[in-house]
Amino acid sequence: MSHANAALTPRHRLRLARLIVEDGWPPSRAAEFFNVTWRTADKWAERYRAEGPAGMNDRSSARRTQHAKTPAPVVRKIVHLRWKQRLGPVPIAAKLNMPASTVHAVLTRCRLNRLSHIDRVTGQPARRYEREGPGELIHVDVKKLGNIPDGGGWRYRGRAAGKKNRILTKDRTGVANIYGNPKVGTCFVHTVIDDHTRLAYAECHDDETAATAVKVLQRAVTWFAERGVTVERVLSDNGSAYRSHLWRDTCADLDIAVKKTRPYRPQTNGKIGRFHRTLADGWAYRRLYNSENTRRAALAGWLHQYNHHRPHSALAGHPPITRLDNLAGHHT
Repeated sequence: MSHANAALTPRHRLRLARLIVEDGWPPSRAAEFFNVTWRTADKWAERYRAEGPAGMNDRSSARRTQHAKTPAPVVRKIVHLRWKQRLGPVPIAAKLNMPASTVHAVLTRCRLNRLSHIDRVTGQPARRYEREGPGELIHVDVKKLGNIPDGGGWRYRGRAAGKKNRILTKDRTGVANIYGNPKVGTCFVHTVIDDHTRLAYAECHDDETAATAVKVLQRAVTWFAERGVTVERVLSDNGSAYRSHLWRDTCADLDIAVKKTRPYRPQTNGKIGRFHRTLADGWAYRRLYNSENTRRAALAGWLHQYNHHRPHSALAGHPPITRLDNLAGHHT
C-alpha cells in the first residue's frame, strides 16, 4: 500500500512503465502525462525492464545493512562509567572515543539513561518493591512545615509583607524567640501511607513526640480497618519517636511488626518521601492561606481528593482507592 504522499500508485507505475518500455514513449513525455519528474519516470521504466510488474510494488525503506551491535566489553565500560562516576553520554563518549548517540542508546537499553534510575549510594539500578496486598506494610513519617502567619506568608505575599505579618502574629500570640524575633512555630504533619494501595492518612500537630506519633498510629489503624485493611507491619526511620519504648509497646499491643530503615538510607522509605512532595505541592503551598488554621482545615479535603480522585502514576493512572477490591462501589 502506497504512503499518503506518493505521486504514483503501483497501478499507475505499471501504466507509466509500459508506455515507455512497450509503447516507446520518451520518459519526458510520460513524466509530463503522469505529472512526475522524468527521473521518476525513467526509474520505474528501468525497474519494469529488470523485474516486470512485480517491481512496481513498494519496497521497504529499511537499510540493507544494519549497524553492528555495540560489543559487550564496550557496553560494560559504558555502564561502569555511568554507575561509578555518574558521567553523561558526552563525557563517556569522549573517554571511549565513540559517538555520544551510541552511548545514549546503550544507556537507554540498560535503563541507565536517567540518573533517577540509579541508586545514589551504591550506583546500582534502583530496586523497586511493592507489597502484594493492602496492610502488609505501612510507611510512617513526619513532614515539617513552617506555620503560616496571620494574613499569609512570604511565598505569596512577598518578603516584606510576610515579615510584617509575622510581627502582627507575634503581637497577637506574644510568642517570640530569645532575641525577640517573631516565632510563628512549626506544623508537624504526621503521615501514614499504605505500601500496596498508596492510601494516605495524615494529621497536623504541633510536635513530633512519641505520644503524638502513637496516637496518630492508633487512629490510622482504625481508619484503615474501617476500609477493610488490617495493618501487619509499620516501617519508619530512626527518629526518636519511633525508637521509643512507647512506640514499641503500642505496636505490640496492635499486633504490628516494627520495621526500621537502615541509618542514612532514606530511600527505603521513599514512597512516603515522594508523598510528602505531592503533599507540599498539592496542599501546603497550593494556594494562598490567610492563616495556619485555614491551611490545616483544608488537609482533609485534599486527602480525599488524593485517595479517591487523583490519578497516581504508580497505579497506571488510577487513584489509590481503586486498589481496595473489598470496597463496594469504590470505582465510581
